[in-house]
Amino acid sequence: MNAKRAGQIAVELLFLAAVVVTLIGGFVSLAASFLQLSVRAQNKLQAFTIAEAGIEYYRWHLAHVAQDYQDGTGHAGPYIHPYFNKDGTQIGQFQLTIVPPPPGSTIVTLTSQGTVAGDPTVKKIITVRMGIPSFAKYAWVLNDNVAFGTTAEVFGVIYSNAGVHFDGVAHNLVESALNTYTDPDNGLNEWAVYTQKAPADPRPPTALPAQPNVFQVGRQLNVPAVNFTGITQTLADIKTQAQATGFYAPSSSAQGYDLQLNGTSFKVFKVNTLLAAPNGCSNSFSQTGWGPWSTSTETFYASGTIPLNGDMFFEDNLWVSGTVNGARVTIASGKFPDNPTTRTNIIVNHSVNYTNFNASDTIALIAQNNVLVGLKSDDNLTIDAALIAQNGFIGRYFYSSNCGTGFTRTSLTTLGIMATNKRSAFAYSPTSGYNTRTYNYDTNLLFSPPPSFPLTTDQYSLISWQEVQ
Repeated sequence: MNAKRAGQIAVELLFLAAVVVTLIGGFVSLAASFLQLSVRAQNKLQAFTIAEAGIEYYRWHLAHVAQDYQDGTGHAGPYIHPYFNKDGTQIGQFQLTIVPPPPGSTIVTLTSQGTVAGDPTVKKIITVRMGIPSFAKYAWVLNDNVAFGTTAEVFGVIYSNAGVHFDGVAHNLVESALNTYTDPDNGLNEWAVYTQKAPADPRPPTALPAQPNVFQVGRQLNVPAVNFTGITQTLADIKTQAQATGFYAPSSSAQGYDLQLNGTSFKVFKVNTLLAAPNGCSNSFSQTGWGPWSTSTETFYASGTIPLNGDMFFEDNLWVSGTVNGARVTIASGKFPDNPTTRTNIIVNHSVNYTNFNASDTIALIAQNNVLVGLKSDDNLTIDAALIAQNGFIGRYFYSSNCGTGFTRTSLTTLGIMATNKRSAFAYSPTSGYNTRTYNYDTNLLFSPPPSFPLTTDQYSLISWQEVQ
């Protein structure tokens, strides 16, 4: 081999070596990049785990100190906690930002940011909303048998500790604590939730069909009983709070009071006399407490602004009407000591309305006895409120055609809940009461109930979860 050829081979070897070195360097660089990406992906996963740990930590904290929104520190956040592995080595931290519930709500907004010690630039952020549910989880909750007619339309869950005869349209579940019951209207043994709307349900023990034309979401039997005592918030507590920082009216020494709401203000009139029943208008069904329940003469009593704590208590019968705007209020009526012969009613003859439908406006009407709609009620009546009849019923008495033009009315529309101890009725056969009845459930009430409204528990439930980053 000559020198020229040997030199050429040396150059080729150098070139090949350079290529090999370059390729190896590229592979090493690529491997390093993959390793870096893998480590970063692991760090992101670790940061996510740490952020979730922050959420779980504060859920635990609220379970033990339900109204502490400052992480036990007594000062504003954010709040930083180290995060350790099983060996006790700190591998990261989570930072909590806590937004407490607005007045009248139980919803807490919690943001947790997780970071890892190995790479502080990697972070994961999770935001959740948690709240304590109120007893306003139902559109209707009853402690007695109930019957809904063919024109009834209900949005929201219906629950009864007794039987439910339903011939309208239910857009949500219909539930009963029973399996079967004897319907007092026909004296027959029926399934605890049943319909006679064609095709009518069979009687026990024949299995129930789906009946989606009536029960659009379904029905459930043998559901655990609802403790009705827990639903009916202790009126004495509301009275105490109203006397302390709310509005309180003692016995009127007359027929009761007329409360008229207007935005964030109100006026109260003393009801001196009631409308007498027209000639021939009588208690045809022998109903306890029957009467026209409509006012005749009144005199001015007081006026003011809806109190900040939202509690108003009247130690007498109470008529309520009007509209709220940016106000959250619980209006209660009762006489103490509690005596079945002196229990008071709340009467809604004229519409009670919200201006805003985003939980900034809420009304609760809690009566020691009944929540009534009287003879001279609006032809098209709307009630935006959570209604509770602690010992009585929610509804309208039977008024015959002898009672004048008010005996039959066109439409009743409600938004809220109905909690009634005894059987409810707004219409009777053949013709009395409201021809069309639409009951809407206010979903805002579940976690943003009116002031002093009973809650189902002191534990927070997760409402929403979002990975922000």
